[in-house]
Amino acid sequence: MDLKKVMAELEELIRDIGKYQLTRFNQEIKIETKLNSSDLVTEVDKISEEKITDYIREKYPTHSILAEESGKIDKGADYRWIIDPLDGTNNYAHGFSIFTISIALEYKGQTVLGAVYYPKQDELFTAIRGEGAYLNGNRIRVTDREDLSQALLATGFPYSLIDMDYSLKLFNNIVKKAQGIRRTGSAAFDLCNLARGSFDGFWELGLSLWDIAAGKLIVEEAGGRVIIFSRENGFSLVAGNKIIAGVLLREIKSLG
Repeated sequence: MDLKKVMAELEELIRDIGKYQLTRFNQEIKIETKLNSSDLVTEVDKISEEKITDYIREKYPTHSILAEESGKIDKGADYRWIIDPLDGTNNYAHGFSIFTISIALEYKGQTVLGAVYYPKQDELFTAIRGEGAYLNGNRIRVTDREDLSQALLATGFPYSLIDMDYSLKLFNNIVKKAQGIRRTGSAAFDLCNLARGSFDGFWELGLSLWDIAAGKLIVEEAGGRVIIFSRENGFSLVAGNKIIAGVLLREIKSLG
């Protein structure tokens, strides 16, 4: 499979989905809840996902798909697409402009291609395994900062109330040791901004595969490290350059 050709075609699709999302942004839309009142899905999520999955079914009819809203289409294929059509739905529903589209492609269980698009700023992050990470065609790298006290970090809080108290405990510990912490509401956005060097580190508990599949590859191809330290109640991870990722993991493990 020619991954460069796949990426070139995917870039056109993902930008078109972003344009659609911007036309509906700050407009009246239908909103529903899933796990709880904080876990939202909008008609824009569903329509965006349908546009993406329709494209994949037509272009790659033998491939499997894992998508946030529609679930699994398992064809027993070596290739599987992993889709988050609108990461940051809560932001989108409230008119806050940090939201992304995240699409990854796996081959035999390994992510080989990732694309994350931030429509509001027309920022497209891409990576093909072994070929580096890019923002709008320009190579990006993680920072080389090693001291947590000089690091700007990003994090998020889980929808599951099971992990909320522990997440707050981690935040209260780490916020005292870092230069600053930001909470944007989109894990894909956070991972990509780590890859470009805007953040030095990231951690979050209880994420889904579609939240992280593309962003994880982009971080790794930008010279960073992503450590999944638990798969209980979702994927819990730390990310950063090789030093900061290790420091964050030690801080988390020190709290039990």
